[in-house]
Amino acid sequence: MKNPSPALMPFLEQVSKAAEAFLQSGSQPTFANAREGLAILTRTFVTKACPVAKIIDASIPGPKWDVPVRIYHPNPEQSLPLLLFIHGGGHMAGSIAVYDGIARRLAKASSRITLSVEYRRTPECPYPSGLEDVTQAAKGAFSLLENLGIGHEKKLAIAGDSGGGALAASLSHRASHEPELSIEKQVLIYPSLDYTLSMPSVEELAKGYLLEKEKILWYFDQYFQSSENRKAASPLFMEIPQAFPQTLLVTAGYCPLKDEGKAYTERLKQAGIFTMHEEFGDMIHAFLNLEDLVPEACDRFYHLAGAFLKDKASQMIP
Repeated sequence: MKNPSPALMPFLEQVSKAAEAFLQSGSQPTFANAREGLAILTRTFVTKACPVAKIIDASIPGPKWDVPVRIYHPNPEQSLPLLLFIHGGGHMAGSIAVYDGIARRLAKASSRITLSVEYRRTPECPYPSGLEDVTQAAKGAFSLLENLGIGHEKKLAIAGDSGGGALAASLSHRASHEPELSIEKQVLIYPSLDYTLSMPSVEELAKGYLLEKEKILWYFDQYFQSSENRKAASPLFMEIPQAFPQTLLVTAGYCPLKDEGKAYTERLKQAGIFTMHEEFGDMIHAFLNLEDLVPEACDRFYHLAGAFLKDKASQMIP
């Protein structure tokens, strides 16, 4: 097997040494460590300035709780369609603040009003809390924009990376049973789609590429705390309805989740859903959080996602 991009190798070596030292110390992973680690990593490597014309912090009310969101409007003088962004982090880490730079770039690339969702995370709030929050956000997003006096087109797309990709795909499946929800497109970025971890790449890329099998299992054990049916909760195994969002699915060549992404792509295509798959062959999981190391790959992704979300198919190949 070839190696990932040379730009990533010093970083991966550093991560490997740190992980070995952590194990030798006898320490155990904690959710606080996971959150701090993703925040530091993203803050260190996503530093490119990306001004957005208007940013508003707000919340979407619900029957039991309010869901915080951050609104990014790339052009307040225009009524634009909506993109709901669901951050990654294994259902445990990540936040609106941590993913601010990525949400900014998505808003600019897509020319969409982008709502980044602060959903509840595990272990304090296990499955299905986060999914309930993103569902509430999707249902209430247009009403929020109207209440804030923000002109918009009533078109909804969703996007998510890693665990956020799992929530995005799950939301798309839910939408077929929710008359209040109509999702036209989804962008799934190295998504987690199989909570049973049944695909070959989970074993083939189990160690050494940032996201490792043991860490994934730990995340899932924190997420599912009541003996839930993990297969039934996995988008990979869910029934695909006739009315389903057009899909752009991105995988990374050195990500243990890549095979489930490919399998999901094939299922969607076989069901007659417009689906595009793009593999970034020399990248690892979470490469968008490592933008300063691999700027060309990140630029390529934002170009691809922006063209897909703007219906500019002719521009999808840089």
